[in-house]
Amino acid sequence: MKRTGDLKLIQELNRSIILETIRKYGSISRSEIAKKNDLSPTTVTSAVTELINEGYVVEGGTGTSSGGRKPILLNFSPDNHYLIGVSISYSKITIADMNLEAKINMKKIYPTNGYTGAALINYLLLLLEDFHAAQQDDRQCIGISLIIQGIVDSKKGVVHYNPVLLLEDVYLRDSVEAHFNLPTWLDNDTNAYVLAEKNFGHFQEVENLIYITIGEGVGSGVIVNNMLSRGESGGAGEFGHTSIDYQGELCSCGNKGCIENYINWPATSKKIMKEIEEGKETILTTYLTSDKLFITPSEFVEAVNTGDNLAVEINDEIAEYLSAGVVNLVHLFNPEVIILGGDVTNQNQILIDAVQQKIKDKTLKTLYQDVDITTSSLGKEFEMVGAASVLLQDKFQFKLTHDKRGLKTNL
Repeated sequence: MKRTGDLKLIQELNRSIILETIRKYGSISRSEIAKKNDLSPTTVTSAVTELINEGYVVEGGTGTSSGGRKPILLNFSPDNHYLIGVSISYSKITIADMNLEAKINMKKIYPTNGYTGAALINYLLLLLEDFHAAQQDDRQCIGISLIIQGIVDSKKGVVHYNPVLLLEDVYLRDSVEAHFNLPTWLDNDTNAYVLAEKNFGHFQEVENLIYITIGEGVGSGVIVNNMLSRGESGGAGEFGHTSIDYQGELCSCGNKGCIENYINWPATSKKIMKEIEEGKETILTTYLTSDKLFITPSEFVEAVNTGDNLAVEINDEIAEYLSAGVVNLVHLFNPEVIILGGDVTNQNQILIDAVQQKIKDKTLKTLYQDVDITTSSLGKEFEMVGAASVLLQDKFQFKLTHDKRGLKTNL
């Protein structure tokens, strides 16, 4: 049943607003919180008392008095609780113990070992059992947050489609929640990354934001007017399965010419190895040994930055294909910022500049002049910060889902 403004909902929203205000500003008094959010002092006092009792907020220090007693200042306390963040990719599963500011306390990375379908889910549950059992301290676990590639319905907790891991209509959230008796969240990985940029990155004030990730797959997360666009069944943002060549190669999704098959790392790596096998001169061969018969994205980017002809040529191909798809996003969504994430873009300013120039050449001027192409601000732990953001966004209403002003009650 949908709740449309009952007292408990209003209390929960106001509490979330108050916690976000304390988290954002820190060292703030109850009266300042009330003023910033147009809430009554009684509402603020009641919510703050609950937050202190539950360990989310602590009192510390005093503020300047305008007459009378000095106000007691409040601070967000992120370390009394923790969450378990999980990122599932085609090749690895990353699990981390994180505080409520998305800071990693401990992290482990496990190979997927070729598991798919039900076997992968059973393997994941075993890994989580071991990880969770190792967290023996006084902190309270507030939940588990999982992110994965593919079409994901976050409301129902279902992985509708992940062709590589052979997951179709899998109720992953329910499986994990029942197994551990902990609140569990599930979302698409790129949705998680754009939430992380909005909640914890350098783009907190950007209202129209697109995050494109280029890795084992290609996807996008789209924020329009400060709201994440998910689509009816969680399929919004499947940028990798938009076609740039109607006569192109057949994709696993059934379409032809999907951009993912031209710019994801497996496709790029395949091009590199083909050129090397055909005798193309390149410094990339220096990274190969009898025990290592592949090139990593970071090695490719290093070769690009040294001016290696093959690497630069392939880098420009990526920019050409990528810009063909990004032009469509600019014309559809008119974003202020487009973030290019993934190992291929990290430290690859040549790629960023090439895409920026190609977008300028191909886009309506009135739309192009408003868009900035840039890289992620989340650093190397972007996957885990993304996983944490899914849980924190929903549980505490961090940043996106409420107005700056509270909902008034007579409390």
